[in-house]
Amino acid sequence: MQIGLISDTHGLVRPQALAALAGSKLIIHAGDIGSPAVLDALGRIAPVYAVRGNVDRGDWARPLPTTEVVEVGRHTLYVLHELGTLDLDPSAAGFAAVVYGHSHQPRVQRKGDVRYVNPGSAGPRRFSLPVAVARLTVTDDALDCELVELALAAV
Repeated sequence: MQIGLISDTHGLVRPQALAALAGSKLIIHAGDIGSPAVLDALGRIAPVYAVRGNVDRGDWARPLPTTEVVEVGRHTLYVLHELGTLDLDPSAAGFAAVVYGHSHQPRVQRKGDVRYVNPGSAGPRRFSLPVAVARLTVTDDALDCELVELALAAV
């Protein structure tokens, strides 16, 4: 099963991001959504789990949780916006992965038996950081993550 991971859209729905997430069975947005239109666009691809980021304000964002637990097959994922606010031990809690955003830096790393995934930013480019999303492939026995840098037209 493919899970689409996206973060830090800041109100921008890039067609390249939608194309990269096409075929996902569900999508996780790790915050700084920026607009409910982003969630609407992603929801046309697959069901969406989203957490509120530091720029998500207003009536539309108030119902969004700051953390989310997502069960995918035998695996449990913990989602939050800013990794620095993590206030639990993911391994002790039984999480297979922590999905986060905020830094705009795409990264996949493993600490013990937990995978940490930041899909990067799919919104406006920040500094020289890539614009990216991620795809998480889930099987009964494993999680495999692929960072996908989006090809953007030159300006």
